[in-house]
Amino acid sequence: MLNKLTWPILTAPILAVSVGISLTACKILPTPSAENGGNTPAFNADKMVGDVWAAKMVPYLQQKAGPFPEVHALAKADPAAAGAKYSNPKKQANSPWTFAVRLEGKIVAANTQSRAATMDVDADGDGKADARVQIGPAMRGTALRDSLDFIQFNDFTNQIDFAQFGKAFNTYADKTMLSKLPRDALEGRSVRVVGAYVMGNGQDLPLVTPAEVEIGPKP
Repeated sequence: MLNKLTWPILTAPILAVSVGISLTACKILPTPSAENGGNTPAFNADKMVGDVWAAKMVPYLQQKAGPFPEVHALAKADPAAAGAKYSNPKKQANSPWTFAVRLEGKIVAANTQSRAATMDVDADGDGKADARVQIGPAMRGTALRDSLDFIQFNDFTNQIDFAQFGKAFNTYADKTMLSKLPRDALEGRSVRVVGAYVMGNGQDLPLVTPAEVEIGPKP
């Protein structure tokens, strides 16, 4: 039996500024506060992520995600076709594709000494790593936010709120799931992940940010 760790559901937008987003695509407006007499509640990225996580984000990724080998092969051959099928077609035009994937395989290497801990996963059985999974607590990027088609940059008052929303997904993932994962003797264990990764330059392993993780017992 796999030790399954899933994440609670939330219902709200996402926080982190994607590389290359033009400032002109977003209205730069002051956030209302008690000091300026505004009646709008203060922006709370963590609450927004909590509201959308289990209710909308996880079901969305479960439905949208394709098998990692299939998604990655198509992404390299035809990024637009892969984006239409496995990514957010409403993304900003100058932003890279972010693909929803199901990654299954064996852990062939793990770095758990760093705060930016990772697991390298062999998805095709050849003994070599095909993807790297972030397991925190420190995580790069905003792949979870950027994979969702129901969250848009223009939904936010400014780019700072959008950036905070993206980062809040990583924080929530660590707090509710990743911090509970085993950290010792990971090599050789089976793993299943539902998550997202950003199209890279092809030189580094695809870096998957998980929304769900299952790690098998020690071999």
